[in-house]
Amino acid sequence: MLSALRPRHLTAFVLTTVLLLCTAPVHAIKFEIQAYRYPPAKCIWNAAHSGALVIVTANIGPGEGQRMDIEIVDSGPEKNVYLSKRGISGESRFAVTVHSEEGDVGVCFKNYLDIGGQPKRRVIDLDVDIGADAVDYNAIANQESLSALETEMRKLEGVVKEIVDEMGYLKKREERFQLTNMSTNKRVQNFAWFTLISLICLGAWQIFHLRAFFKRKYLID
Repeated sequence: MLSALRPRHLTAFVLTTVLLLCTAPVHAIKFEIQAYRYPPAKCIWNAAHSGALVIVTANIGPGEGQRMDIEIVDSGPEKNVYLSKRGISGESRFAVTVHSEEGDVGVCFKNYLDIGGQPKRRVIDLDVDIGADAVDYNAIANQESLSALETEMRKLEGVVKEIVDEMGYLKKREERFQLTNMSTNKRVQNFAWFTLISLICLGAWQIFHLRAFFKRKYLID
């Protein structure tokens, strides 16, 4: 296929491939977390659509008298918990598949302090790979005996598939928002008609009531 491309098109194709691969989102972060007897959760959130593979690599620094717990959750209506593990240390790697239609994926840490311990901190080096970034293309290349160019093409194929899936997800969200907008407009319209009819009925009742009152007072015939 590449031999059939003209030099100009081949150059543009290679530049596009490099651009897509270089603009892949980076989800690596390094931070410290304070240890408490009853610690609050510190969560790192990333966008991920339904069916996306999420690989979490957490490198927990040393910390005597501390216990680090991890949870992988989402922010959807059901608040799904994909993984919950206590007492992790060193380098740990976890893989989950998101099945929430909406919301982000959060990697949450809690650093527990032993009773009577002094205030301490612990360093966490976190790397989150989502979708095409989570696929180990080196292992695929070794298994299928792919060349460097074929491996890069496989990476590009994964990125394109992820973009298509993301566009489909955004289209579904747009359709859902349109249905919600139409439903809201219909409710507002029905409420407006109800208010108008109520005002007309109230005005008619006031006219008849005043007419009867004036007749009782012999003010009108």
